[in-house]
Amino acid sequence: MDKRERYRLIVSRLIEEYASYKPSHGQIETEAIVDRVKDHYEVMHVGWDGSRRIHGSVVHIDIIDDKVWIQYDGTSRPVADELVAEGIPREDIVLGFHPAEVRQYTDFAVN
Repeated sequence: MDKRERYRLIVSRLIEEYASYKPSHGQIETEAIVDRVKDHYEVMHVGWDGSRRIHGSVVHIDIIDDKVWIQYDGTSRPVADELVAEGIPREDIVLGFHPAEVRQYTDFAVN
């Protein structure tokens, strides 16, 4: 299995796991969006919390040029740490939610 396919499996499994957690309040559904063709992976919350509409990304990951780009992480369990624990090296993980000039100060890839 090549690196990209291995990363797809790891990221898909992680997205499905995060999507299995239901918010503790409100009528909110958690959706896993997995597009292995365009390498786009996301967990969304959709529903209502009382009279307040909920619609937004909880986790957004893309695979770009054989690197895993975390575009958004709204979890209490950092996605990057989970990816490292699953065997993806830090140099193949980009914290895309940080500006490019800040990434050099993280323990992860710049781009």
